Amino acid sequence: MSTSTSIFVIRWINFLTMLLAVGVIGFGIWMSTHHDVCRKSLTLPVLGLGGVIFVVSIVGFLGAWKNNSILLWIYLIMLCLILVAILVFTVLAFIVTNNSSGHSVNGQRYKEYQLHDYSSWFLKQLNNTHNWKHLKSCLVKTDDCSNLSKRYRTAKQYKLAKLTPIEAGCCRPPSECGYPAVNASYYDLSFHPTSSSMDCKLYKNSKNIKCYSCDSCKAGVAQYMKTEWRVVAIFNVILFIVLSMIYFVGCCARRNAARERSKI
Repeated sequence: MSTSTSIFVIRWINFLTMLLAVGVIGFGIWMSTHHDVCRKSLTLPVLGLGGVIFVVSIVGFLGAWKNNSILLWIYLIMLCLILVAILVFTVLAFIVTNNSSGHSVNGQRYKEYQLHDYSSWFLKQLNNTHNWKHLKSCLVKTDDCSNLSKRYRTAKQYKLAKLTPIEAGCCRPPSECGYPAVNASYYDLSFHPTSSSMDCKLYKNSKNIKCYSCDSCKAGVAQYMKTEWRVVAIFNVILFIVLSMIYFVGCCARRNAARERSKI
């Protein structure tokens, strides 16, 4: 690749990623002023991501603009570290999310999930009292369970519903308990449970309690996280390929810059 082409590509790619970084940082600042505690918890990761993108981009932009081989070396080293980090995270994400596909429920269109089916990492995170207390408060605020009665007006509609993992695990008792559903938000708890599972005792019809302390709810959250992580892992594969191409162009730009400097 010619000197002018590689320098031009690196310069403009990093200029665009600088603008992206400013947008990410701005979004992080907006989140920090948001009153929702659940969103505020993501502020530091978002600001950190924006900061890393900005630093790497400005080093690459200045290196290409000044045709400085030292700055381009630094840029390539940082880009290499990012590629390694993406590769490690992606591999771990596929390993951690490799378990459980849910269990079918007779007569229902949704699946139920069991906590022991997931990796030890998920179990450690979800069984941590501090972590789950925070997650549980966020689940209560989402109103997913309260909205079920608005979406499914009758017990027949509710029976045919295709619930999400969180709705199936957190908004209702496990099917093994045998509690009959009066409607989408109320179960007849006067029936003696057909299972000795602790989840059957923990479930209450109160909108602030439901089955938020149940293992079935933790399993529903684990399934949701698994799905999200898979999406992120696939995105990372695409990102890794794109960054590898940029790294190749950067190597050409660095080599050409060193060659130009040696001629002086």
